[in-house]
Amino acid sequence: MTQHSSRSTSLQTVVGAGTLLLGGLLAWGATSISSEAGYGGVGPNFFPWVVAIVLIVCGVLSIIHARTGGFRDLEEASGDGSAHWKGFVWVSVGLLLNAMLITTLGFILSCALCFVLAVRGFKSSEGRLDLSPKAWFKDLLIGVALAAPVYWMFTQLLAINLPGLTNTGWL
Repeated sequence: MTQHSSRSTSLQTVVGAGTLLLGGLLAWGATSISSEAGYGGVGPNFFPWVVAIVLIVCGVLSIIHARTGGFRDLEEASGDGSAHWKGFVWVSVGLLLNAMLITTLGFILSCALCFVLAVRGFKSSEGRLDLSPKAWFKDLLIGVALAAPVYWMFTQLLAINLPGLTNTGWL
C-alpha cells in the first residue's frame, strides 16, 4: 500500500477537484429548489446557491494553487500514518444505532448511546480504551447531560419536534 503525503500536488489537485465537483452537484441540486422570494426577499434556494458558489470558487482556487506548486507552507501531518479501524467501527456503530433507535429510545437516550460509543472509538484510537462498567456509566451520564439540554432547547424553546421517550416533551 502506498502512502500519499499531504504535500503531494496530485493529491491536492484531487481534493480541489472533489471540492469543485461537490459545488457543482450542490448547484445542480439548487436548480430544483423554488426561487420564489420568502421572508425578507430571500428564497429557499439562496443558501444552497451561496454554498455551491463558495465551494466552486474554493475548488478552482485549490486546483490552481496545487498545479502551480502546491500548498507551500503546509505542516507535516501530526496524526497516525494509517486509519484506526477499531475506533472507526466504534464511532460508526454509535451513529448507526442512534439513527436506528432515536424513535424507540428517544433523542436523549439515543444520543447518549452515540456519545458513549464515540468515546470508546476515540479512546481506542489513543490506546486508552476502558471497557469497565464504571467508564460506561460515567460516559452515559455525560452523554445524557449533553443531550438533555439540546433536546429541551429544541422542543421547549424552539417548538421543534424531536422524538422523546415519553409524550411529555421533557424526556
